[in-house]
Amino acid sequence: MKRLIVLAVTLASGLVLSAAAQTPAPAAAPAAPAGPTKIAVVAFQVAVAQTNEGQRNFADLQKKYDPRRQQLKAQSDEIDTLTKQLQASASTLSDAERSSRAAAIDVKKKKLDRDAQDAQSDFEQAMNELYQGLASKVYDVMQSYAEQQGYSLVLDISQQQSPVLFANTGSNITKQVIDAYNVKSGVPAPPPTAEGDAPKPAPAAKPAAH
Repeated sequence: MKRLIVLAVTLASGLVLSAAAQTPAPAAAPAAPAGPTKIAVVAFQVAVAQTNEGQRNFADLQKKYDPRRQQLKAQSDEIDTLTKQLQASASTLSDAERSSRAAAIDVKKKKLDRDAQDAQSDFEQAMNELYQGLASKVYDVMQSYAEQQGYSLVLDISQQQSPVLFANTGSNITKQVIDAYNVKSGVPAPPPTAEGDAPKPAPAAKPAAH
């Protein structure tokens, strides 16, 4: 089932959501000192998602929705089994029996589609609420860091319509913002997985255009 596969991937790996999440609007910065203008770039969505708190919250969200993902998989497996059984015995069944079984399978398919759409919608809403709550806190840390470092302008390179075509590595403050937020929040880094690999970072929700 194509829709189930898409949903399962979405719930399991948290692909970028289609619903928009609002990034805080920039506050007025203090007057910049005389001299060359310092400009920085930041992948804000990445910064929010890769904070320790963001990774922890996303992992918790995955666990919360895993039972629904498993339920949808069970529904899909049942439909596949019934479909194969019908195909295998089609030649030995009466027309009425074939029609009855096909109709029953169709009902199950429609229910699976509805359940899958509901689960994906609920997951996207929960993901965006998670992102919005964390984004405002990360923004405050980013603003403080930029002011302390004397930056007059910070451009978000995670926006799809970002005007930035090139920025050298030294002007990218994404890691610094992540590190600063981790220190302020006090949330420890997620533990490694059973295989010893680092946990997969949470995906960034797509913010709405200002």
